[in-house]
Amino acid sequence: MRFCRIVMFAMAAVILAGSASTVRAQVKIGVVDLQRAINETEDGRQAKRRLKKLFDERQQSLNEKQENLKTQKESLERQQDVLSEDALRKKVEQYQADLMELQNEYVQYQQELSTKEAELTQKILEKMQEILRRIGQTDDYTLIIEANEGGVVWVPSNLDLTDVLIQRYNRQAKQGAESGGKKAK
Repeated sequence: MRFCRIVMFAMAAVILAGSASTVRAQVKIGVVDLQRAINETEDGRQAKRRLKKLFDERQQSLNEKQENLKTQKESLERQQDVLSEDALRKKVEQYQADLMELQNEYVQYQQELSTKEAELTQKILEKMQEILRRIGQTDDYTLIIEANEGGVVWVPSNLDLTDVLIQRYNRQAKQGAESGGKKAK
């Protein structure tokens, strides 16, 4: 009886090992770094340039206001012994109000930049996901995961689809621009 159990266990192990190798042969996993892909496509570079321009404009405005606050603070420090208590209190209140306004403006600019970045990259991501779906279907991938979101620490280069995605995205964008240019003529 015990011998039969051992033989059946051994047979089950052989069957499972055989089927596991069959399953393993059928599984094909790809990895893609979408952030790098966005940064390296033409549309992504263009979006980054637009964001940088917007950031630089906002930063210049904030820097000017910050300089004004610095001057205002220095003036307060110089005048604190000369001004009456009431006048000093009013200037301090104005300084604090201006400081709060600058902080609120900074938060608003940060939110605006985040919103603009999401807006600019959303269309790029949608196109990339469509390209990845086609790659997955035509090349028989079981699964394609995002390297940064999936916690991937290392992947062999033959499983990294990032370069393929960038090339196909740029080619598709170029073809779209060319066909759009022909229609406009």
